[in-house]
Amino acid sequence: MKILEGWDNFYVILGSAAAGLIGLTFVVIALVSDAPRAHPAGMQGYITPTIVHFGTVFALSAYMSIPHQTIVSLSAGLAICGTGGVVYAAVIANGLHRFAAQYVPVVEDWVWHVILPTLDYAMLLGVGCLIWYRMQLALYCVAAALTLLLFIGIHNAFDVAVSVTAQKQKDNSQQARQVSKTN
Repeated sequence: MKILEGWDNFYVILGSAAAGLIGLTFVVIALVSDAPRAHPAGMQGYITPTIVHFGTVFALSAYMSIPHQTIVSLSAGLAICGTGGVVYAAVIANGLHRFAAQYVPVVEDWVWHVILPTLDYAMLLGVGCLIWYRMQLALYCVAAALTLLLFIGIHNAFDVAVSVTAQKQKDNSQQARQVSKTN
């Protein structure tokens, strides 16, 4: 019995999407580095977790594509990834508190950057146990968790790109007003 029979195309597509989005996120990083008010804390608090989420999707997609997986290997890999993700989500929450003097996170920031990733990684941890009892359900839960994590990353990368663009436009408008006042 092949445990992951039929899932290979799904993980190839999901992993490829995550890898592509990692590359696109570096474009966002380039945009942020050009912004006059770019803060390293903002990079660490918002962009780095997005790269980690995309990297998790990519890595777990590769892991789920390894031939001859056993229930033991799947359970261990999912539980380790889930535990690491929950711990990392706590680090993200701490980071949002740390640089709150520069930017006060709104409810949407907490939902998309802390709450949803924490629940997602906790689901992966739970699936590490569930796979022993309900394998088919567990495999669908892994697929749902990784797809959700990919969408969380997309949302967060888009949010940062829009924020940087809006800040640049605001700064350009202020500079234009200052120039017109001096003339």
